[in-house]
Amino acid sequence: MRVLVVGSGGREHAICQQFSKSFKIKKIYCAPGNGGTSQIAENISISVNDFDKLTDFVRGNKIDFTFVGPEVPLSLGIVDYFEAEGLKIVGPSKDAARLESSKIYSKEFMQKYDIPTAQYKSFTNIDNALAFLENLEENKKIVIKADGLAAGKGVYICNGKEDAKNVVEQMMSDKVLGNAGASIIIEEYIGGPELSYLVFTDGISYSMMPASQDHKRINDDDKGPNTGGMGAYTPVPLATDELNKKVASDIVCKVIYGIKAEKLDYKGVLYVGIIMNGSSPYVLEFNCRFGDPETQAILPLLDTDLTDICGAILDKKLTNLKINWKKEFSICVVLASGGYPGSFKKGFEIKGLENIKDKDTIVFHAGTKLENGKFVTFGGRVLSITSTASDIRSAIDKVYSNVKLVHFENMHYRKDIGKSCLHNIIKRTLNGKQD
Repeated sequence: MRVLVVGSGGREHAICQQFSKSFKIKKIYCAPGNGGTSQIAENISISVNDFDKLTDFVRGNKIDFTFVGPEVPLSLGIVDYFEAEGLKIVGPSKDAARLESSKIYSKEFMQKYDIPTAQYKSFTNIDNALAFLENLEENKKIVIKADGLAAGKGVYICNGKEDAKNVVEQMMSDKVLGNAGASIIIEEYIGGPELSYLVFTDGISYSMMPASQDHKRINDDDKGPNTGGMGAYTPVPLATDELNKKVASDIVCKVIYGIKAEKLDYKGVLYVGIIMNGSSPYVLEFNCRFGDPETQAILPLLDTDLTDICGAILDKKLTNLKINWKKEFSICVVLASGGYPGSFKKGFEIKGLENIKDKDTIVFHAGTKLENGKFVTFGGRVLSITSTASDIRSAIDKVYSNVKLVHFENMHYRKDIGKSCLHNIIKRTLNGKQD
């Protein structure tokens, strides 16, 4: 088989890596890809949003199916476009992708299908939003979200009324997020731990992946601005069998029911961002594709051929396939360009990649390109390094020992990815509970 992966980040490198393990795949293409994907796939210089050129390429190269990585082409209707051309593609339709591309639509969907989420108000007019904030308690924490796609930068936790007013002004008047912030949501703040639940679905049935935990803030101890994600680990000890069953029954089953009731065409991956409100899981957000960097932590544990999963999804026979996972811990650390998520310089040579020889460690490229036989930086998040081990402590030690082998100018990374998991395990053990 021949497969096309659409996208250029660490997530897409991880997807290509899984396809490269399959004896059923003869050739992998990646559009546009990055320096790392070029080592296992053929990079194609076509934009993720150029549907004409992508479909021409798929037909001309007899591609069996296409897998979409990023959210923007999904929100623009790449699946609808391909299917109108009679081409197989893994991903939700444009209407289904609104679960991610519109926070307001997503909240209305959750309200309609009784899915637990924070209380909220939506606004399309800045005066109405500011008037609502006037009635807010002076120091009350709230959350403001852009309605549209904002590359992981559309969520603001505000410390009181004045902070919230400033954020509303920036989003709706100054247009710091462009059209993404033209409409907003103001919702209650919930201060519990967050979890990421990724789900394979054919729109009829589903299969949940091991729960993971992302680290959004740029600096250690969850300080600094939000990013697209600075690292992740899986599985999460907090995600007990009891909690997983509750997430399945109270959230995932209801989402699938809603997808069917709304007659949405959904074939692919659903990402459910969870926050714990006491002992109850609440939905923070939906993504309609693999998360990044959760994918780089999760997929190395997949013990079933991704090609078989895609086939079952496309045939709407996912319920017939048993998906297996390795009983290990996986941890991913993102190496970023200094200055990210703000402005940063690129074009720096990446040194030391050849020193990583550990069989349980994989380097996923994101913002890189190959120039004159050398890898150079080409984005904000440059590399994701993932290590697996039988326990979380060994996985942490292993990944950071490999991180230290790599260097590029202005390189920045968090040094505490997975540490909260380790602390919680130690705490539970001291309290006489075993994980």
